[in-house]
Amino acid sequence: MAPYLETVKSFADVPITDAGVDTVAFLEAAQGVVGLFDLLGSSAFIPVQNDLKGNIAKVRARYDAHPADSSTLELLVVNEKGEKKRTATEGLMWLLRGLSFTCKALQAAQANPTEELSTAFTKSYESTLKKFHNFVVKGIFSVAMKACPYRADFYTKLAADPAGGSPVPADKLNEELNKWLAALDHIVKRLEDFYEKGGHNKGF
Repeated sequence: MAPYLETVKSFADVPITDAGVDTVAFLEAAQGVVGLFDLLGSSAFIPVQNDLKGNIAKVRARYDAHPADSSTLELLVVNEKGEKKRTATEGLMWLLRGLSFTCKALQAAQANPTEELSTAFTKSYESTLKKFHNFVVKGIFSVAMKACPYRADFYTKLAADPAGGSPVPADKLNEELNKWLAALDHIVKRLEDFYEKGGHNKGF
């Protein structure tokens, strides 16, 4: 085993070409965000994880059924456009929203070393997901925000080697996390722009 960020695919390693964001690599990196919530250490985050997992599964199912037409996320969405049910397009849209929520929360935590995670995640929720959620879902997320661990405990877990090896030094952890988050932010913004310009978010 190794510290968490060394065990998952970084968004910085997801290939982006003229054709778009590599589908398989993106889904692998997104799976790493699901695991990140395990480090937050509360069952209150299970609904958040399940939402991410469910949307990853929708995009992966489309890729598995039509790999040649889905090598990038953009191609996947374009090639699903003429179908009655655009399950993967909707799934990716919600996945991007969940990733944006996580990204903005951790970027805020990185930018404000004295801010607790519950504050960073609450602010991020209010600026990303909240406007899309009904009363019940807002309540679920509110409980999850309150269940955030202390900042120091989370960063200790993020740096730790579960096998008992040396933890990652703080400067290296911050460098890797910032790189991971910057790449995620870039991909999310690129795809949000693609959805907006192409009208792919219409009808959901």
